[in-house]
Amino acid sequence: MRTYLVGGAVRDRLLGLQVSDHDHVVVGATPEQLLTEGYKPVGKDFPVFLHPQTGEEYALARTERKTGPGYRGFAFHADPDVTLEEDLGRRDFTINAIAQDEAGVLVDPYAGARDLQARVLRHVSPAFAEDPVRILRGARFLARFAPLGFSVAPETLELMRAMVANGEVDHLVAERVWQELQRALAEPRPSACIGLLRDCGALARLLPEVDALFGVPQRVEFHPEVDSGVHTQMVCDMAARLAPGNARIGFAALTHDLGKALTPAEELPRHINHEHAGLAPLRAVCDRYKVPVDYRDLAIISCREHLNVHRLGELRPETVHDLIARCDGFRQPGRIQELAVVCEADKRGRLGLEDEPYSQAASLLRLHRAAAAVTTAQLDLTGLVGPQIGEALRKARILAIRGAKML
Repeated sequence: MRTYLVGGAVRDRLLGLQVSDHDHVVVGATPEQLLTEGYKPVGKDFPVFLHPQTGEEYALARTERKTGPGYRGFAFHADPDVTLEEDLGRRDFTINAIAQDEAGVLVDPYAGARDLQARVLRHVSPAFAEDPVRILRGARFLARFAPLGFSVAPETLELMRAMVANGEVDHLVAERVWQELQRALAEPRPSACIGLLRDCGALARLLPEVDALFGVPQRVEFHPEVDSGVHTQMVCDMAARLAPGNARIGFAALTHDLGKALTPAEELPRHINHEHAGLAPLRAVCDRYKVPVDYRDLAIISCREHLNVHRLGELRPETVHDLIARCDGFRQPGRIQELAVVCEADKRGRLGLEDEPYSQAASLLRLHRAAAAVTTAQLDLTGLVGPQIGEALRKARILAIRGAKML
């Protein structure tokens, strides 16, 4: 029995990045041997075990065979005779197909270390085409590693395009698409994920509402980048810059302008009422991928309210109060904080405006704090009942907002 460190741990160490997860492959062993040594089984489809002391994952070396469409259509074979090279050969990208033995020596049969130095995502073998999830993983990896200079090998991009043309992505289940998209939106450069999905044709199949934004013009005086799709990519990157690792804000950034794809041609490049037109396609995306409620709710309020926040200084205190109330900001103050970030990302996610100040974010938080500080315990509610109490609280909070606006 021989044990090797594999995958992301080896890759990230070679890139000089912090290593968080350690996965291992075990060659020349049976499940019974690992059970005898105290390993705990966790794998459903193939033998994966947790180390009795460290809790790290140890998987028996295995091969796989395509048995049907989609990413679930595989049969796995784990046996003591399966070699390390065979196990590595079923992996997605060469940079993830490097192993390290217990002495620290690299085993790199597919030249992954070379591709790490060249900053290239390249598929290991033609078997890549058998699993459409690998397109999503490639997009996610590019969102993570594009800041380091990574790109996709031309032959890998062509293979991805062929997979889309053959209908492989149409067999992806909603939960897996969401899982990979969510992780990509938490990476440093989500625009690279969107760009790769669009380049291979997968974006039109998986997120047609986002794909439809590309080629839709905007007013150049407000959007020097002009293209609505490019703007969306820039907003996603700015959201990642302002709120690193926050995929909820990233999803709101991705979907805040979906209504622009629905603007009648005769109205372009203006987008009248796009903040309301975008709610239907946004809900369609959320329904399709079973998006968590907290993600959906932040995306909806960001889509609906971002123009109001941009012109916050022009709004009457009553209007500011009602905006906060519509967002349920008095019961869930975190929503207002995240809405402010999404709106800042929208304003600064424009060509040449990346470093422009956005005072509306701080103003929104200040007005929200002033209003939220007013509670019924501070009011004289003598003789008031039911809706009268709510109206008294609303008036008191509006007064607090008016006072805060004058500061």
